[in-house]
Amino acid sequence: MSLPPAPYPYSRPRRLRASPWRRRLVAETTLSPADLIWPLIVHDGDEAREPVPSMPGVERLSVRACAEAAREAVAMGLPAVALFPHVSPRVKDAQGSGATDPSGLIPDCIKAIKDAAPDLGVMCDVALDCYTDHGHDGLLREGVILNDETVARLCEQALVQAEAGADIIAPSDMMDGRVGAIRDALESEGHRDVMILSYAAKYASCFYGPYRDAVGSARALSGDKKTYQMDPANSDEALREVALDIGEGADAVMVKPGLAYLDIIQRVAERFEVPVFAYQVSGEYAMLKAAAANGWLDEDRAVIETLMAFRRAGCAGIVSYFAPRACRLLGA
Repeated sequence: MSLPPAPYPYSRPRRLRASPWRRRLVAETTLSPADLIWPLIVHDGDEAREPVPSMPGVERLSVRACAEAAREAVAMGLPAVALFPHVSPRVKDAQGSGATDPSGLIPDCIKAIKDAAPDLGVMCDVALDCYTDHGHDGLLREGVILNDETVARLCEQALVQAEAGADIIAPSDMMDGRVGAIRDALESEGHRDVMILSYAAKYASCFYGPYRDAVGSARALSGDKKTYQMDPANSDEALREVALDIGEGADAVMVKPGLAYLDIIQRVAERFEVPVFAYQVSGEYAMLKAAAANGWLDEDRAVIETLMAFRRAGCAGIVSYFAPRACRLLGA
């Protein structure tokens, strides 16, 4: 039973804030490089690095540059990187065939990372949007996203990634039943230790815009994704989605986007005994960068404060484009 605080002046909360060492001593939430995953945009072009205009400081990386980034990640103390592809239009088709090519960009990047940094975790996005000529995460027929047919393709994609050496399979497509199907596929092929980090509560958000520029799906996208990504008005639905994915074999779950959905993160973390992750998405990154560039925010403080908000809400880890900057700020 909690007791009421002593009255002033016997109780002075400022005593615990009076010096840096006291604030560190009683801090309720911690943040370290071990809490962060660095998303890498990789591309199949000739340039080692290509800047993403809508995401200042973020570059598309070649396979070789991706391996260099992996070594940087290890030096900074990051546990894992996450891969997202930007492929040439000639690779794209209605079926997203490039997603299941064992000689494709993502398998090549996985192998390069594992050669450069064997102990670094590699997380791979499982969805078709980067490989379809219509920009959707699934197969499309007469304007309708086909659920079960898409799930079959996602299983193929997940197996290609696992066989290349991926440690974490992260389905972000929001098709019904895909976690269970992918888990069955991984088990049947002997990939028993490959984690599934499910994007269990992924909302149909405006905050993905810069990412779609980065991976080249923005111009291709026809219509919207509201028939499979979640309605921002819904909270209880997120708990149902998370429960379903855990029941199908997800080892951890993701809430995406992050800052606008801290309430969802907290509800999921309090309800379920699995690690909860958040994605500080491209739009959140771009907002902070733009405000800092205009002198409206102290960027360093904003980076740490927003990342701490995810941890305070209950996140075990955060996927963030700010990961390298945060490591430097944290003294890593």
